[in-house]
Amino acid sequence: MSLKNVNTVLATAGALFVLYLGLSFILTPETSTPGVGLPNWPAGDGDGFLIMKGIREFSMGLVIGILLVTGHRRALGWVLLMEAVAPFGDMINVLAHHGSLAAAFGIHGLTSALIAITGLLILRETSKAPAPAPAPAPAAQPA
Repeated sequence: MSLKNVNTVLATAGALFVLYLGLSFILTPETSTPGVGLPNWPAGDGDGFLIMKGIREFSMGLVIGILLVTGHRRALGWVLLMEAVAPFGDMINVLAHHGSLAAAFGIHGLTSALIAITGLLILRETSKAPAPAPAPAPAAQPA
């Protein structure tokens, strides 16, 4: 399997996961969020904040999907590197609020690392320029 195929599978899996995660937070925030690692949930009507997280996740998945479908692989690599910041920020947030270390590192940190690695692999794939075609030999001059 070529590097391009592996990268496409990784990016597609990432996009589908982020889309699923986003929809889960949007449609059922109260059942989707207990596993993110924070020790306390907002009192009262905190669902609005969770739905905002879902919209963020869903839009990130759409960006990955659009770049995959349109074939903009170099941009996809850079966007994946940029999107790795979101789960890294979630990890920092869980740690800062004395949440679960397992969730912080095992969910958010690992997700961030996988997204960043996929982005780096795609950038590596796209940095390989095709070898230039050999120049045609000069035509022989008649004597």
